[in-house]
Formats: sequence, structure tokens, C-alpha cells
Amino acid sequence: MGFPANGASDKPLKFLIYGRTGWIGGLLGKLCEAQGIEYVYGSGRLEDRRSLEADLAAVNPTHVFNAAGVTGRPNVDWCESHKVETIRTNVVGTLTLADVCLSKGLILINYATGCIFEYDSAHPLGSGVGFKEEDTPNFTGSFYSKTKAMVEELLKNYENVCTLRVRMPISSDLSNPRNFITKITRYEKVVNIPNSMTILDELLPISIEMAKRNLTGIYNFTNPGVVSHNEILEMYRDYIDPNFSWKNFTLEEQAKVIVAPRSNNELDTTKLKQEFPELLSIKESLIKYVFKPNQKTPAA
Repeated sequence: MGFPANGASDKPLKFLIYGRTGWIGGLLGKLCEAQGIEYVYGSGRLEDRRSLEADLAAVNPTHVFNAAGVTGRPNVDWCESHKVETIRTNVVGTLTLADVCLSKGLILINYATGCIFEYDSAHPLGSGVGFKEEDTPNFTGSFYSKTKAMVEELLKNYENVCTLRVRMPISSDLSNPRNFITKITRYEKVVNIPNSMTILDELLPISIEMAKRNLTGIYNFTNPGVVSHNEILEMYRDYIDPNFSWKNFTLEEQAKVIVAPRSNNELDTTKLKQEFPELLSIKESLIKYVFKPNQKTPAA
């Protein structure tokens, strides 16, 4: 479903991006530069309506992107002990931005999370049955995920918002500590569970294309299919470091070293794939965008 952005089609693209210091926000700016799209980073605080209105007035964008939000440092466990700060940005801030955009007739591309579901009897692990866009979130293990599910439910009422459910984001930059691959190669032990994941090198350009098409509504923003921790680490060993080894542990063992449980799920990507048929499966995308460009071992 599209939203008629004010004259967006007849004037050159100009993006207002929130999340300058964030990983996705930074990558978006680079993509805009590469594509010759004019962009400005918002300087307002998401929870301060007046500052957002000032940004919109100053920039006069065709589209707004929200890549700001609290995920916690070093991980989502931070949110468990900083609940008000998490609400302020992830709920109040995101809703305020959506509301200000609506009043100006602007589409908001909102990078959200797919970590609001967990495998259940209707979507068992290994079944290939993924959660769809319209499914009700069933994972409330972490406060971070709880706030994300709340705000997604409220944003459904805003016809100008395109919500992209990102999961376990991966990029070709293997030095980035936010990169899921970088994280798991540094852990002492990893669980081994198949999950839906997002290859940013492939999907972020698609999010810019979605803005150009004025798409709105919820999209599971992951590559089709699932990949397990061990499969990724095997690829890492084969392409990057032949001497790399790792240890596994169970969910029960993991629970002893983390504060909040983590979500594990498969998301159904039929809707995204219908719009972008060229979208690669998670394993193909990993090889093409991440492991081949970083390959250090002799090509097999």
C-alpha cells in the first residue's frame, strides 16, 4: 500500500535521516552519497516534538528515515535496567516522529525489529513456517522487545509509516562490533539455532527503493530462509580463518550469562519477495555480500 507523499514524485529525493551515530544510520548516508540522493541527518531529539518540527521545516524532505533507537550497549540487557530511557526513545520518540511526519504528509521508513517473535507450536523450529507481518508478537522475554512490539502495534494506525522488521543484522564490515558475525566470533560460546537474519548490504538499498515506491505497512525485512550460528561460523572458517574454532552451549546454559532471554524465530518473507523478486536467500546473500568480498582463504 502506498501513501501519497506531498509532491514527492515530482521533486528530487531528499531524505531526512535520524540515527547519525548509529550503524544503520551511518550506512544509509553512505548509500545516499553513492546514489546521488540528497540527505540530511536530523538534529532534533525524537521525543522532542518541537525539535522534529524544526528539522522538517529546515530540511523540507521528501521522505524521513528513522534509524535511531535504543538497543543498549553492549547489548539489550542494558534496557532491562534503563527502562524509562528505553521507552523515551523507542516508544515516545518513534511515535512522535511518526505523528509529526503524518501531519506533514510524509512517509516514515522506520527500522524496527523482528525480535518480537519466538518459535512456537504453530511456527516450530525447522518447519519453514515463518511468522507473517500480520501475526501478533509472542516474545516478551526482554524489555527491549516488549517496547518494540508495543510501538509496532500503535504504528499500525499511521498510514504513512513503513515498518521494516530487521533481525540479527549482518554486514560485510567484519570489524564492526555491532555485526552479528563479529559478535558471535568473539563469544566464548554460542548457541546453535536457525534464525532469520538481515544482510544490510543487500537490504538497505532495498529500503531506499521502498521509499522511492512510497511503500507503507509492515515488512519482514530479512533474507528468505534461516541460517544457524554454526553454519555462519563454518562459512567464517572456510572463507576467513581456517584455524577458527568455537564451542556451543545450550539455551539453558546461555540463560545463566545473560539478563534477558533472546528471541529466536523465522520470519516469512513472501511479502518482501513479491515486491523485490531478486532478493537472495540468507545463505546466498551471506556468501555474495559478506564472505566472498572478505575471503582470505584460497578460493576452492
